Amino acid sequence: MSQPAPQPMSQQMSEPMTELVARLRAAGCVFAEDEARLLYGTARTAAELAAMTGRRVAGHPLEHVLGWAEFAGLRVEVGPGVFVPRRRTEFLVERAAAAAPAASRREPAVVVDLCCGSGAVGAAVLAALGGRGELYAADLDPAAVRCARRNLAGAGGLVYEGDLFAALPGELRGRVDVLTANVPYVPSDELALLPSEARDFEPRAALDGGPDGLALLRRVAAEAPDWLAPGGSLLTETSAHQSGAAARLLEAALLTVEISHSPDFPATTLTATRPG
Repeated sequence: MSQPAPQPMSQQMSEPMTELVARLRAAGCVFAEDEARLLYGTARTAAELAAMTGRRVAGHPLEHVLGWAEFAGLRVEVGPGVFVPRRRTEFLVERAAAAAPAASRREPAVVVDLCCGSGAVGAAVLAALGGRGELYAADLDPAAVRCARRNLAGAGGLVYEGDLFAALPGELRGRVDVLTANVPYVPSDELALLPSEARDFEPRAALDGGPDGLALLRRVAAEAPDWLAPGGSLLTETSAHQSGAAARLLEAALLTVEISHSPDFPATTLTATRPG
């Protein structure tokens, strides 16, 4: 006879969460009450709760401990060693969906997500387009590719392992309507200033933007015009103080650039469009 599935700890517990909240707060978790509720709601047994709490207290990102992150209304799987999607990047998703050509209402847009990590950006863009799109994603990191494949399988997204555009099928050249590239943009000598959970548990390649933070964007800008359809757009995130230099890189690739600042998040995006 099959056994009933374990119930979440929130349904098992008989004691208040005071002790767990205190442990999390002592470990430096600013939102200790919220995190405790998430841990209780996710753990299926007391042993699993103890293991998850131990990892969080040791500094692991909460999303790695839970196994998922909430992003743009989606629950996205994330695992150890995979970049955690940031809430500010939801602004990039909004701008990408807005950049989709009006023709996508009739024909599915071709959407490409470079440096895809968990696949969160591509999944959210496709969802914002009502699921109407061909989605392709790529990342150099095998762990990220495995994670993205799980997240995008239900949407029919295809995920490739490799270096930027070299990972993509050649038949996409000149056909891409929306190209998101959430490239790393932290200058190398500023990595030490990042929170420890990013420095210690996320891949350096997903954080390190080179000496000036623009190394990966230069490479993307150099090839993007050949992959974009006429009127197609490349969208990327950067910091506010880097946005001018980033825009000049994209303009040098003969793309028309718009800089946007979010009113809700500390987020800056660039939309670089191939002239039609």
